[in-house]
Amino acid sequence: MSEWDCEPDVLTYNVMIKLCARVGRKELIVFVVERIIEKGVKVCMTTMHSLVAAYVGFGDLRTAERIVQAMREKRRDLCKVLRECNGQDLKEKEEVEEEEDAFEDDEGLVYTPRDEVIEEGSEDVFKKLLPNSVNPSDEPPLLPKAFAPDSRIYTTLMKGYMKNGRVADTARMLEAMRRQDDKNSHPDEVTYTTVVSAFVKAGLMDRARQVLAEMARMGVPANRITYNVLLKGYCKQLQIDKAEDLLREMAEDAGIEPDVVSYNIIIDGCILIDDSAGALSFFNEMRTRGIAPTKISYTTLMKAFAMSGQPKLANRVFDEMMRDPRVKVDLIAWNMLVEGYCRLGLIEDAKRVVSRMKENGFHPNVATYGSLANGVSLARKPGEALLLWKEIKERCVVKKREESEGDSSTPMLKPDEGLLDMLADICVRAAFFKKALEIIACMEENGIPPNKTKFKKIYVEMHSRMFTSKHASQARVERRMERKRAAEAFKFWLGLPNSYYGSEWKLGPRED
Repeated sequence: MSEWDCEPDVLTYNVMIKLCARVGRKELIVFVVERIIEKGVKVCMTTMHSLVAAYVGFGDLRTAERIVQAMREKRRDLCKVLRECNGQDLKEKEEVEEEEDAFEDDEGLVYTPRDEVIEEGSEDVFKKLLPNSVNPSDEPPLLPKAFAPDSRIYTTLMKGYMKNGRVADTARMLEAMRRQDDKNSHPDEVTYTTVVSAFVKAGLMDRARQVLAEMARMGVPANRITYNVLLKGYCKQLQIDKAEDLLREMAEDAGIEPDVVSYNIIIDGCILIDDSAGALSFFNEMRTRGIAPTKISYTTLMKAFAMSGQPKLANRVFDEMMRDPRVKVDLIAWNMLVEGYCRLGLIEDAKRVVSRMKENGFHPNVATYGSLANGVSLARKPGEALLLWKEIKERCVVKKREESEGDSSTPMLKPDEGLLDMLADICVRAAFFKKALEIIACMEENGIPPNKTKFKKIYVEMHSRMFTSKHASQARVERRMERKRAAEAFKFWLGLPNSYYGSEWKLGPRED
């Protein structure tokens, strides 16, 4: 800025506060405030908002409360308060590090605190931008004037309480705001909506409705967001009838037209109670009102049909979505279509969808493969699991090769626990022990502990009496021998008696 003859103003430094919050440098925020004062820049109320929001974002409600209290007391020594908080944080951090050092000595582990992971070069940048952080003044400067907290300050602190589940503190803050002499501190629609959200999050729907009624008494009009929060609460508690009544009340009594978010919430609520007909009814009502469905609307309705075992209806919704020029079909929609067929074990139909997906330029992800694995298990077609595992394995190998060659055309595929466990389960039940060991090795490479107890139980129940008929052909005998060697290797991994350690275990005293 100096190169272009520009001087930083208060907005510049407010952005600096947000920057420190974004990169996790809480200890530097006080020096931004001090820099504003030292440069003679006029501090504004937005600076106070940014300060409280930064500490709430860090989860440091103690410091946020101290800032608000200092503002209520009309104190100008805010920098002193922040320095004291920094000192207290440093002391607590040193105590934690001492405990971690003791733990490291005992366990031989290394611990790196999150705050110490600093991007390379960022330290020099902050030294240049905040030279006062290197050589701070002995006496922290005073604010040019005192600032009283307004409703936005209180609401920001309330959001911190809500995030931490402190519902009682949220309600007490609302009560304190109502008693303030300064009208700027009185609760507004954002404040009330925050309190409603806190009660909804805690499952206290009656209390949330009381807040809505109080808004009407106090002359604070509720907005669409307030009603949508309540709708979501009722749907989460499976009270769809009350959600439907609220939707009507919203339009008829409050004069607030529901939007696409309102309908998406209640359609999703119908899914929770397995009411696909209700989901379709609300979807059609939404369109009757002239509200255009979004991508979420279509995929939510597809989910309703997929979960209720009606994949053909899900396919019809998908086709309509494809024809809608306002909506762009994404991987989530394709996966929902695959899931609908896989839930019924219709693996061939699901494979055709995956082929269409690839033709349209979409690569299957972990969710796609997970649905296919579940479908294979339901259809009892273990051979399909081998083809699926082959494709997954090739995707992982191709990705590693492309990373080494600098090519990133293939999207990253990192199998998760659910997918690998399902594939291993299918292979063990079908006695594909060689492939099962490959999948287990992949799990261990990705830091996923295999459920050895489950696989041992399956093996003992299903394969403990494997044998080869003496009348079998030589080719069949050889195939059986190959299979038996794989079974022995799998038993070795399970820790069961095998040819490597003899045919049985003895738990009695050792014989000389």
